[in-house]
Amino acid sequence: MVMSKYLMAIDAGTGSVRAVLFDTDGNQIGVAQTEWTHREDPRWPGSMDFDWKHNWDLASGCVREVLAKTGVDARDVRAVSTTCMREGILLYDVQGEVIWACANVDARSNDEVAELIQMNPELEREIYLESGQTYALGALPRLLWVKNKMPEIYEKCARVGMFNDWLIYKLTGVLAVEPSNGSTTGIMNLSNRDWDPSIAERCGIKSDIFPEVRECGEQIGVVNARGAEQTGLAEGTPVIVGGGDCQLGMIGIGACEPGQAGVFGGSFWQYEFNTDNGSTDPKCRVRVNCHAVPGVWQYEALAFKPGLVMRWFRDGFCQAEKEIARQEGRDVYDVMNERAREIPAGSHGMLCCFSDVMNFIHWTHAAPTFTNFELDPERFNKYTFFRAILENTAMLVLGHIDLVREATGNEPQELVFAGGASKSPLWAQILADVTGKPVKVPVVKEATALGAAILAGVGIGVYASVADGAAKVVKWDKTFVPNANNHETYRLLYQQWRTVYQAQLSLAEGKATKAMWSAPGI
Repeated sequence: MVMSKYLMAIDAGTGSVRAVLFDTDGNQIGVAQTEWTHREDPRWPGSMDFDWKHNWDLASGCVREVLAKTGVDARDVRAVSTTCMREGILLYDVQGEVIWACANVDARSNDEVAELIQMNPELEREIYLESGQTYALGALPRLLWVKNKMPEIYEKCARVGMFNDWLIYKLTGVLAVEPSNGSTTGIMNLSNRDWDPSIAERCGIKSDIFPEVRECGEQIGVVNARGAEQTGLAEGTPVIVGGGDCQLGMIGIGACEPGQAGVFGGSFWQYEFNTDNGSTDPKCRVRVNCHAVPGVWQYEALAFKPGLVMRWFRDGFCQAEKEIARQEGRDVYDVMNERAREIPAGSHGMLCCFSDVMNFIHWTHAAPTFTNFELDPERFNKYTFFRAILENTAMLVLGHIDLVREATGNEPQELVFAGGASKSPLWAQILADVTGKPVKVPVVKEATALGAAILAGVGIGVYASVADGAAKVVKWDKTFVPNANNHETYRLLYQQWRTVYQAQLSLAEGKATKAMWSAPGI
C-alpha cells in the first residue's frame, strides 16, 4: 500500500493558533496562523478567559487555510495530532458541551489559594512533591474558584480537559487526556503518569471528573463528519494523541533522552532539561512534568512573556520599522535586529526587568522596568532598548540553567534553541554569549508543531518510535559559538541584573509598584 505523505499539526499557543503541514521527511510544507487574545473578565482581576467558540473557528479556519494555500488534497493528509499551551483547562457538562474555560496564566483564584493554605499550610508542598506542580499554574485553585464563585457551573461539571485534547475532541468526538499536559494540572502522580483523585479530594474538589488517560502517540480516533465539515479534513483521517507544547517541542528538536536540554522562545520562554525519573526539587522552585516520551520526565523553568514583551515593543514603538518591512516584504523583527546588532554587547550597561528567575512555590514578577540608561539619544535609542530585551531574556535562561543544576546536579554541554525567537540570529548569538554554551538551531524552528507531526507519524506506523521519528526528521540549520569577550561582559551584567531585580521585586511586593504578574495568593 502506498502511504500518503503529509502529517498535520494543530498548535494552540498562548498568542496564536496555527495549522502546520509536514511531509514524512520533516519538511514544513505550509503553515496558516492567526493571533488570538484571551481577555480578562472585568469582574475578576487576573482572569484570562478562553473563548472556546470563537477560538475553534480560528483553529478550524487555519486548517482550511493551510490546505488551500498548499493545494494539498485533504485525502493526502495521513494523520493529525495536536499540541497547545499547557495549564489552560476546559470544563464539560454531562452532554460533553464546554461550559467554562480559562487560558494558561489565569490568576483569578487568590481567595482560593488563601483557602487552601488556611486548610493546610503544608498541602502545596505535599502536592508538589508528588505532582511536580504548585498552586501557581495548576488546576486546583481554578477548580475551587469555579466551585466558590460559579457554583451553577461547578455543579454541571462532569469532565475537565486540556486544550490539545479539546482540539482532538472537536475533530473526533472522543475526550481523553494525555500525561504531558495533564501533569500540569497538579492532579496527576508523576511516577505513574495518571490521575490521583486523592489530590482533588484533599482540596475539596470533585474526584470523579477526570477523563481516561491515553498515552502520547496513540491513535485516539478519526476525524468525524462534523470535524471534516468544519476543518476541510477528510472524514476518517486518523487522529493521534499529542501533548503539551514544550514536551512536543523537545521531540521536535530530537531531545527524547535524559540529559538533553532545549530552550523554546515564544510568547513565554521555557528551559527544558530531560531526566530519567520523576523526582522533584526539595525546595519546590522548579516545575517537573511528564515528557511526551514514556519513561522520561522534564525539569522546566519558565520565563514569563518575553514574546509578548517583544510584541508590545514592536507595536508601541516601531511603526517606522513596520512600514519598512511592509515596503520590502520582510519581517519587522528582521529590520529591528539589523539595527540592534550595531549596539554593543551589554547595551551600554542598560538593564530591564520583566520576568524573574523561576521560584515555583512563591512566584511573582517585578513591575516592567528599564534602568541604568542615560539621556544620550545616540547610545540609548530604541534599538538599545530592544537589544536590552533580547539580553534580558538570555540572562533568564542562564538563571534557569543554574536553578535546574542546583536541583538535579546536572546541566547540558550545549543548548538547542527553537520556537519563533530562534528565527533571530542575533537572539541566538546573544543566548550563546550569555550562557557560554554552543547554541544549535534546527531547520524547523517551530519545533512544537514538528513534534506533533512526529507523534502523528508514530501513531500510524510511519516511524517505529518517537526517537526514531525525531532522528529521521530533525535537521540542523546553524550552531552559534559563544564569543569569549561578550560572555565576560554578560557574566558581570548578569550579577548586576540579579541585584537590580531583587530591588525591583521588593518594590512590587511592597505594593509601591505593580507586579507584571503574580501567582494567585502571592
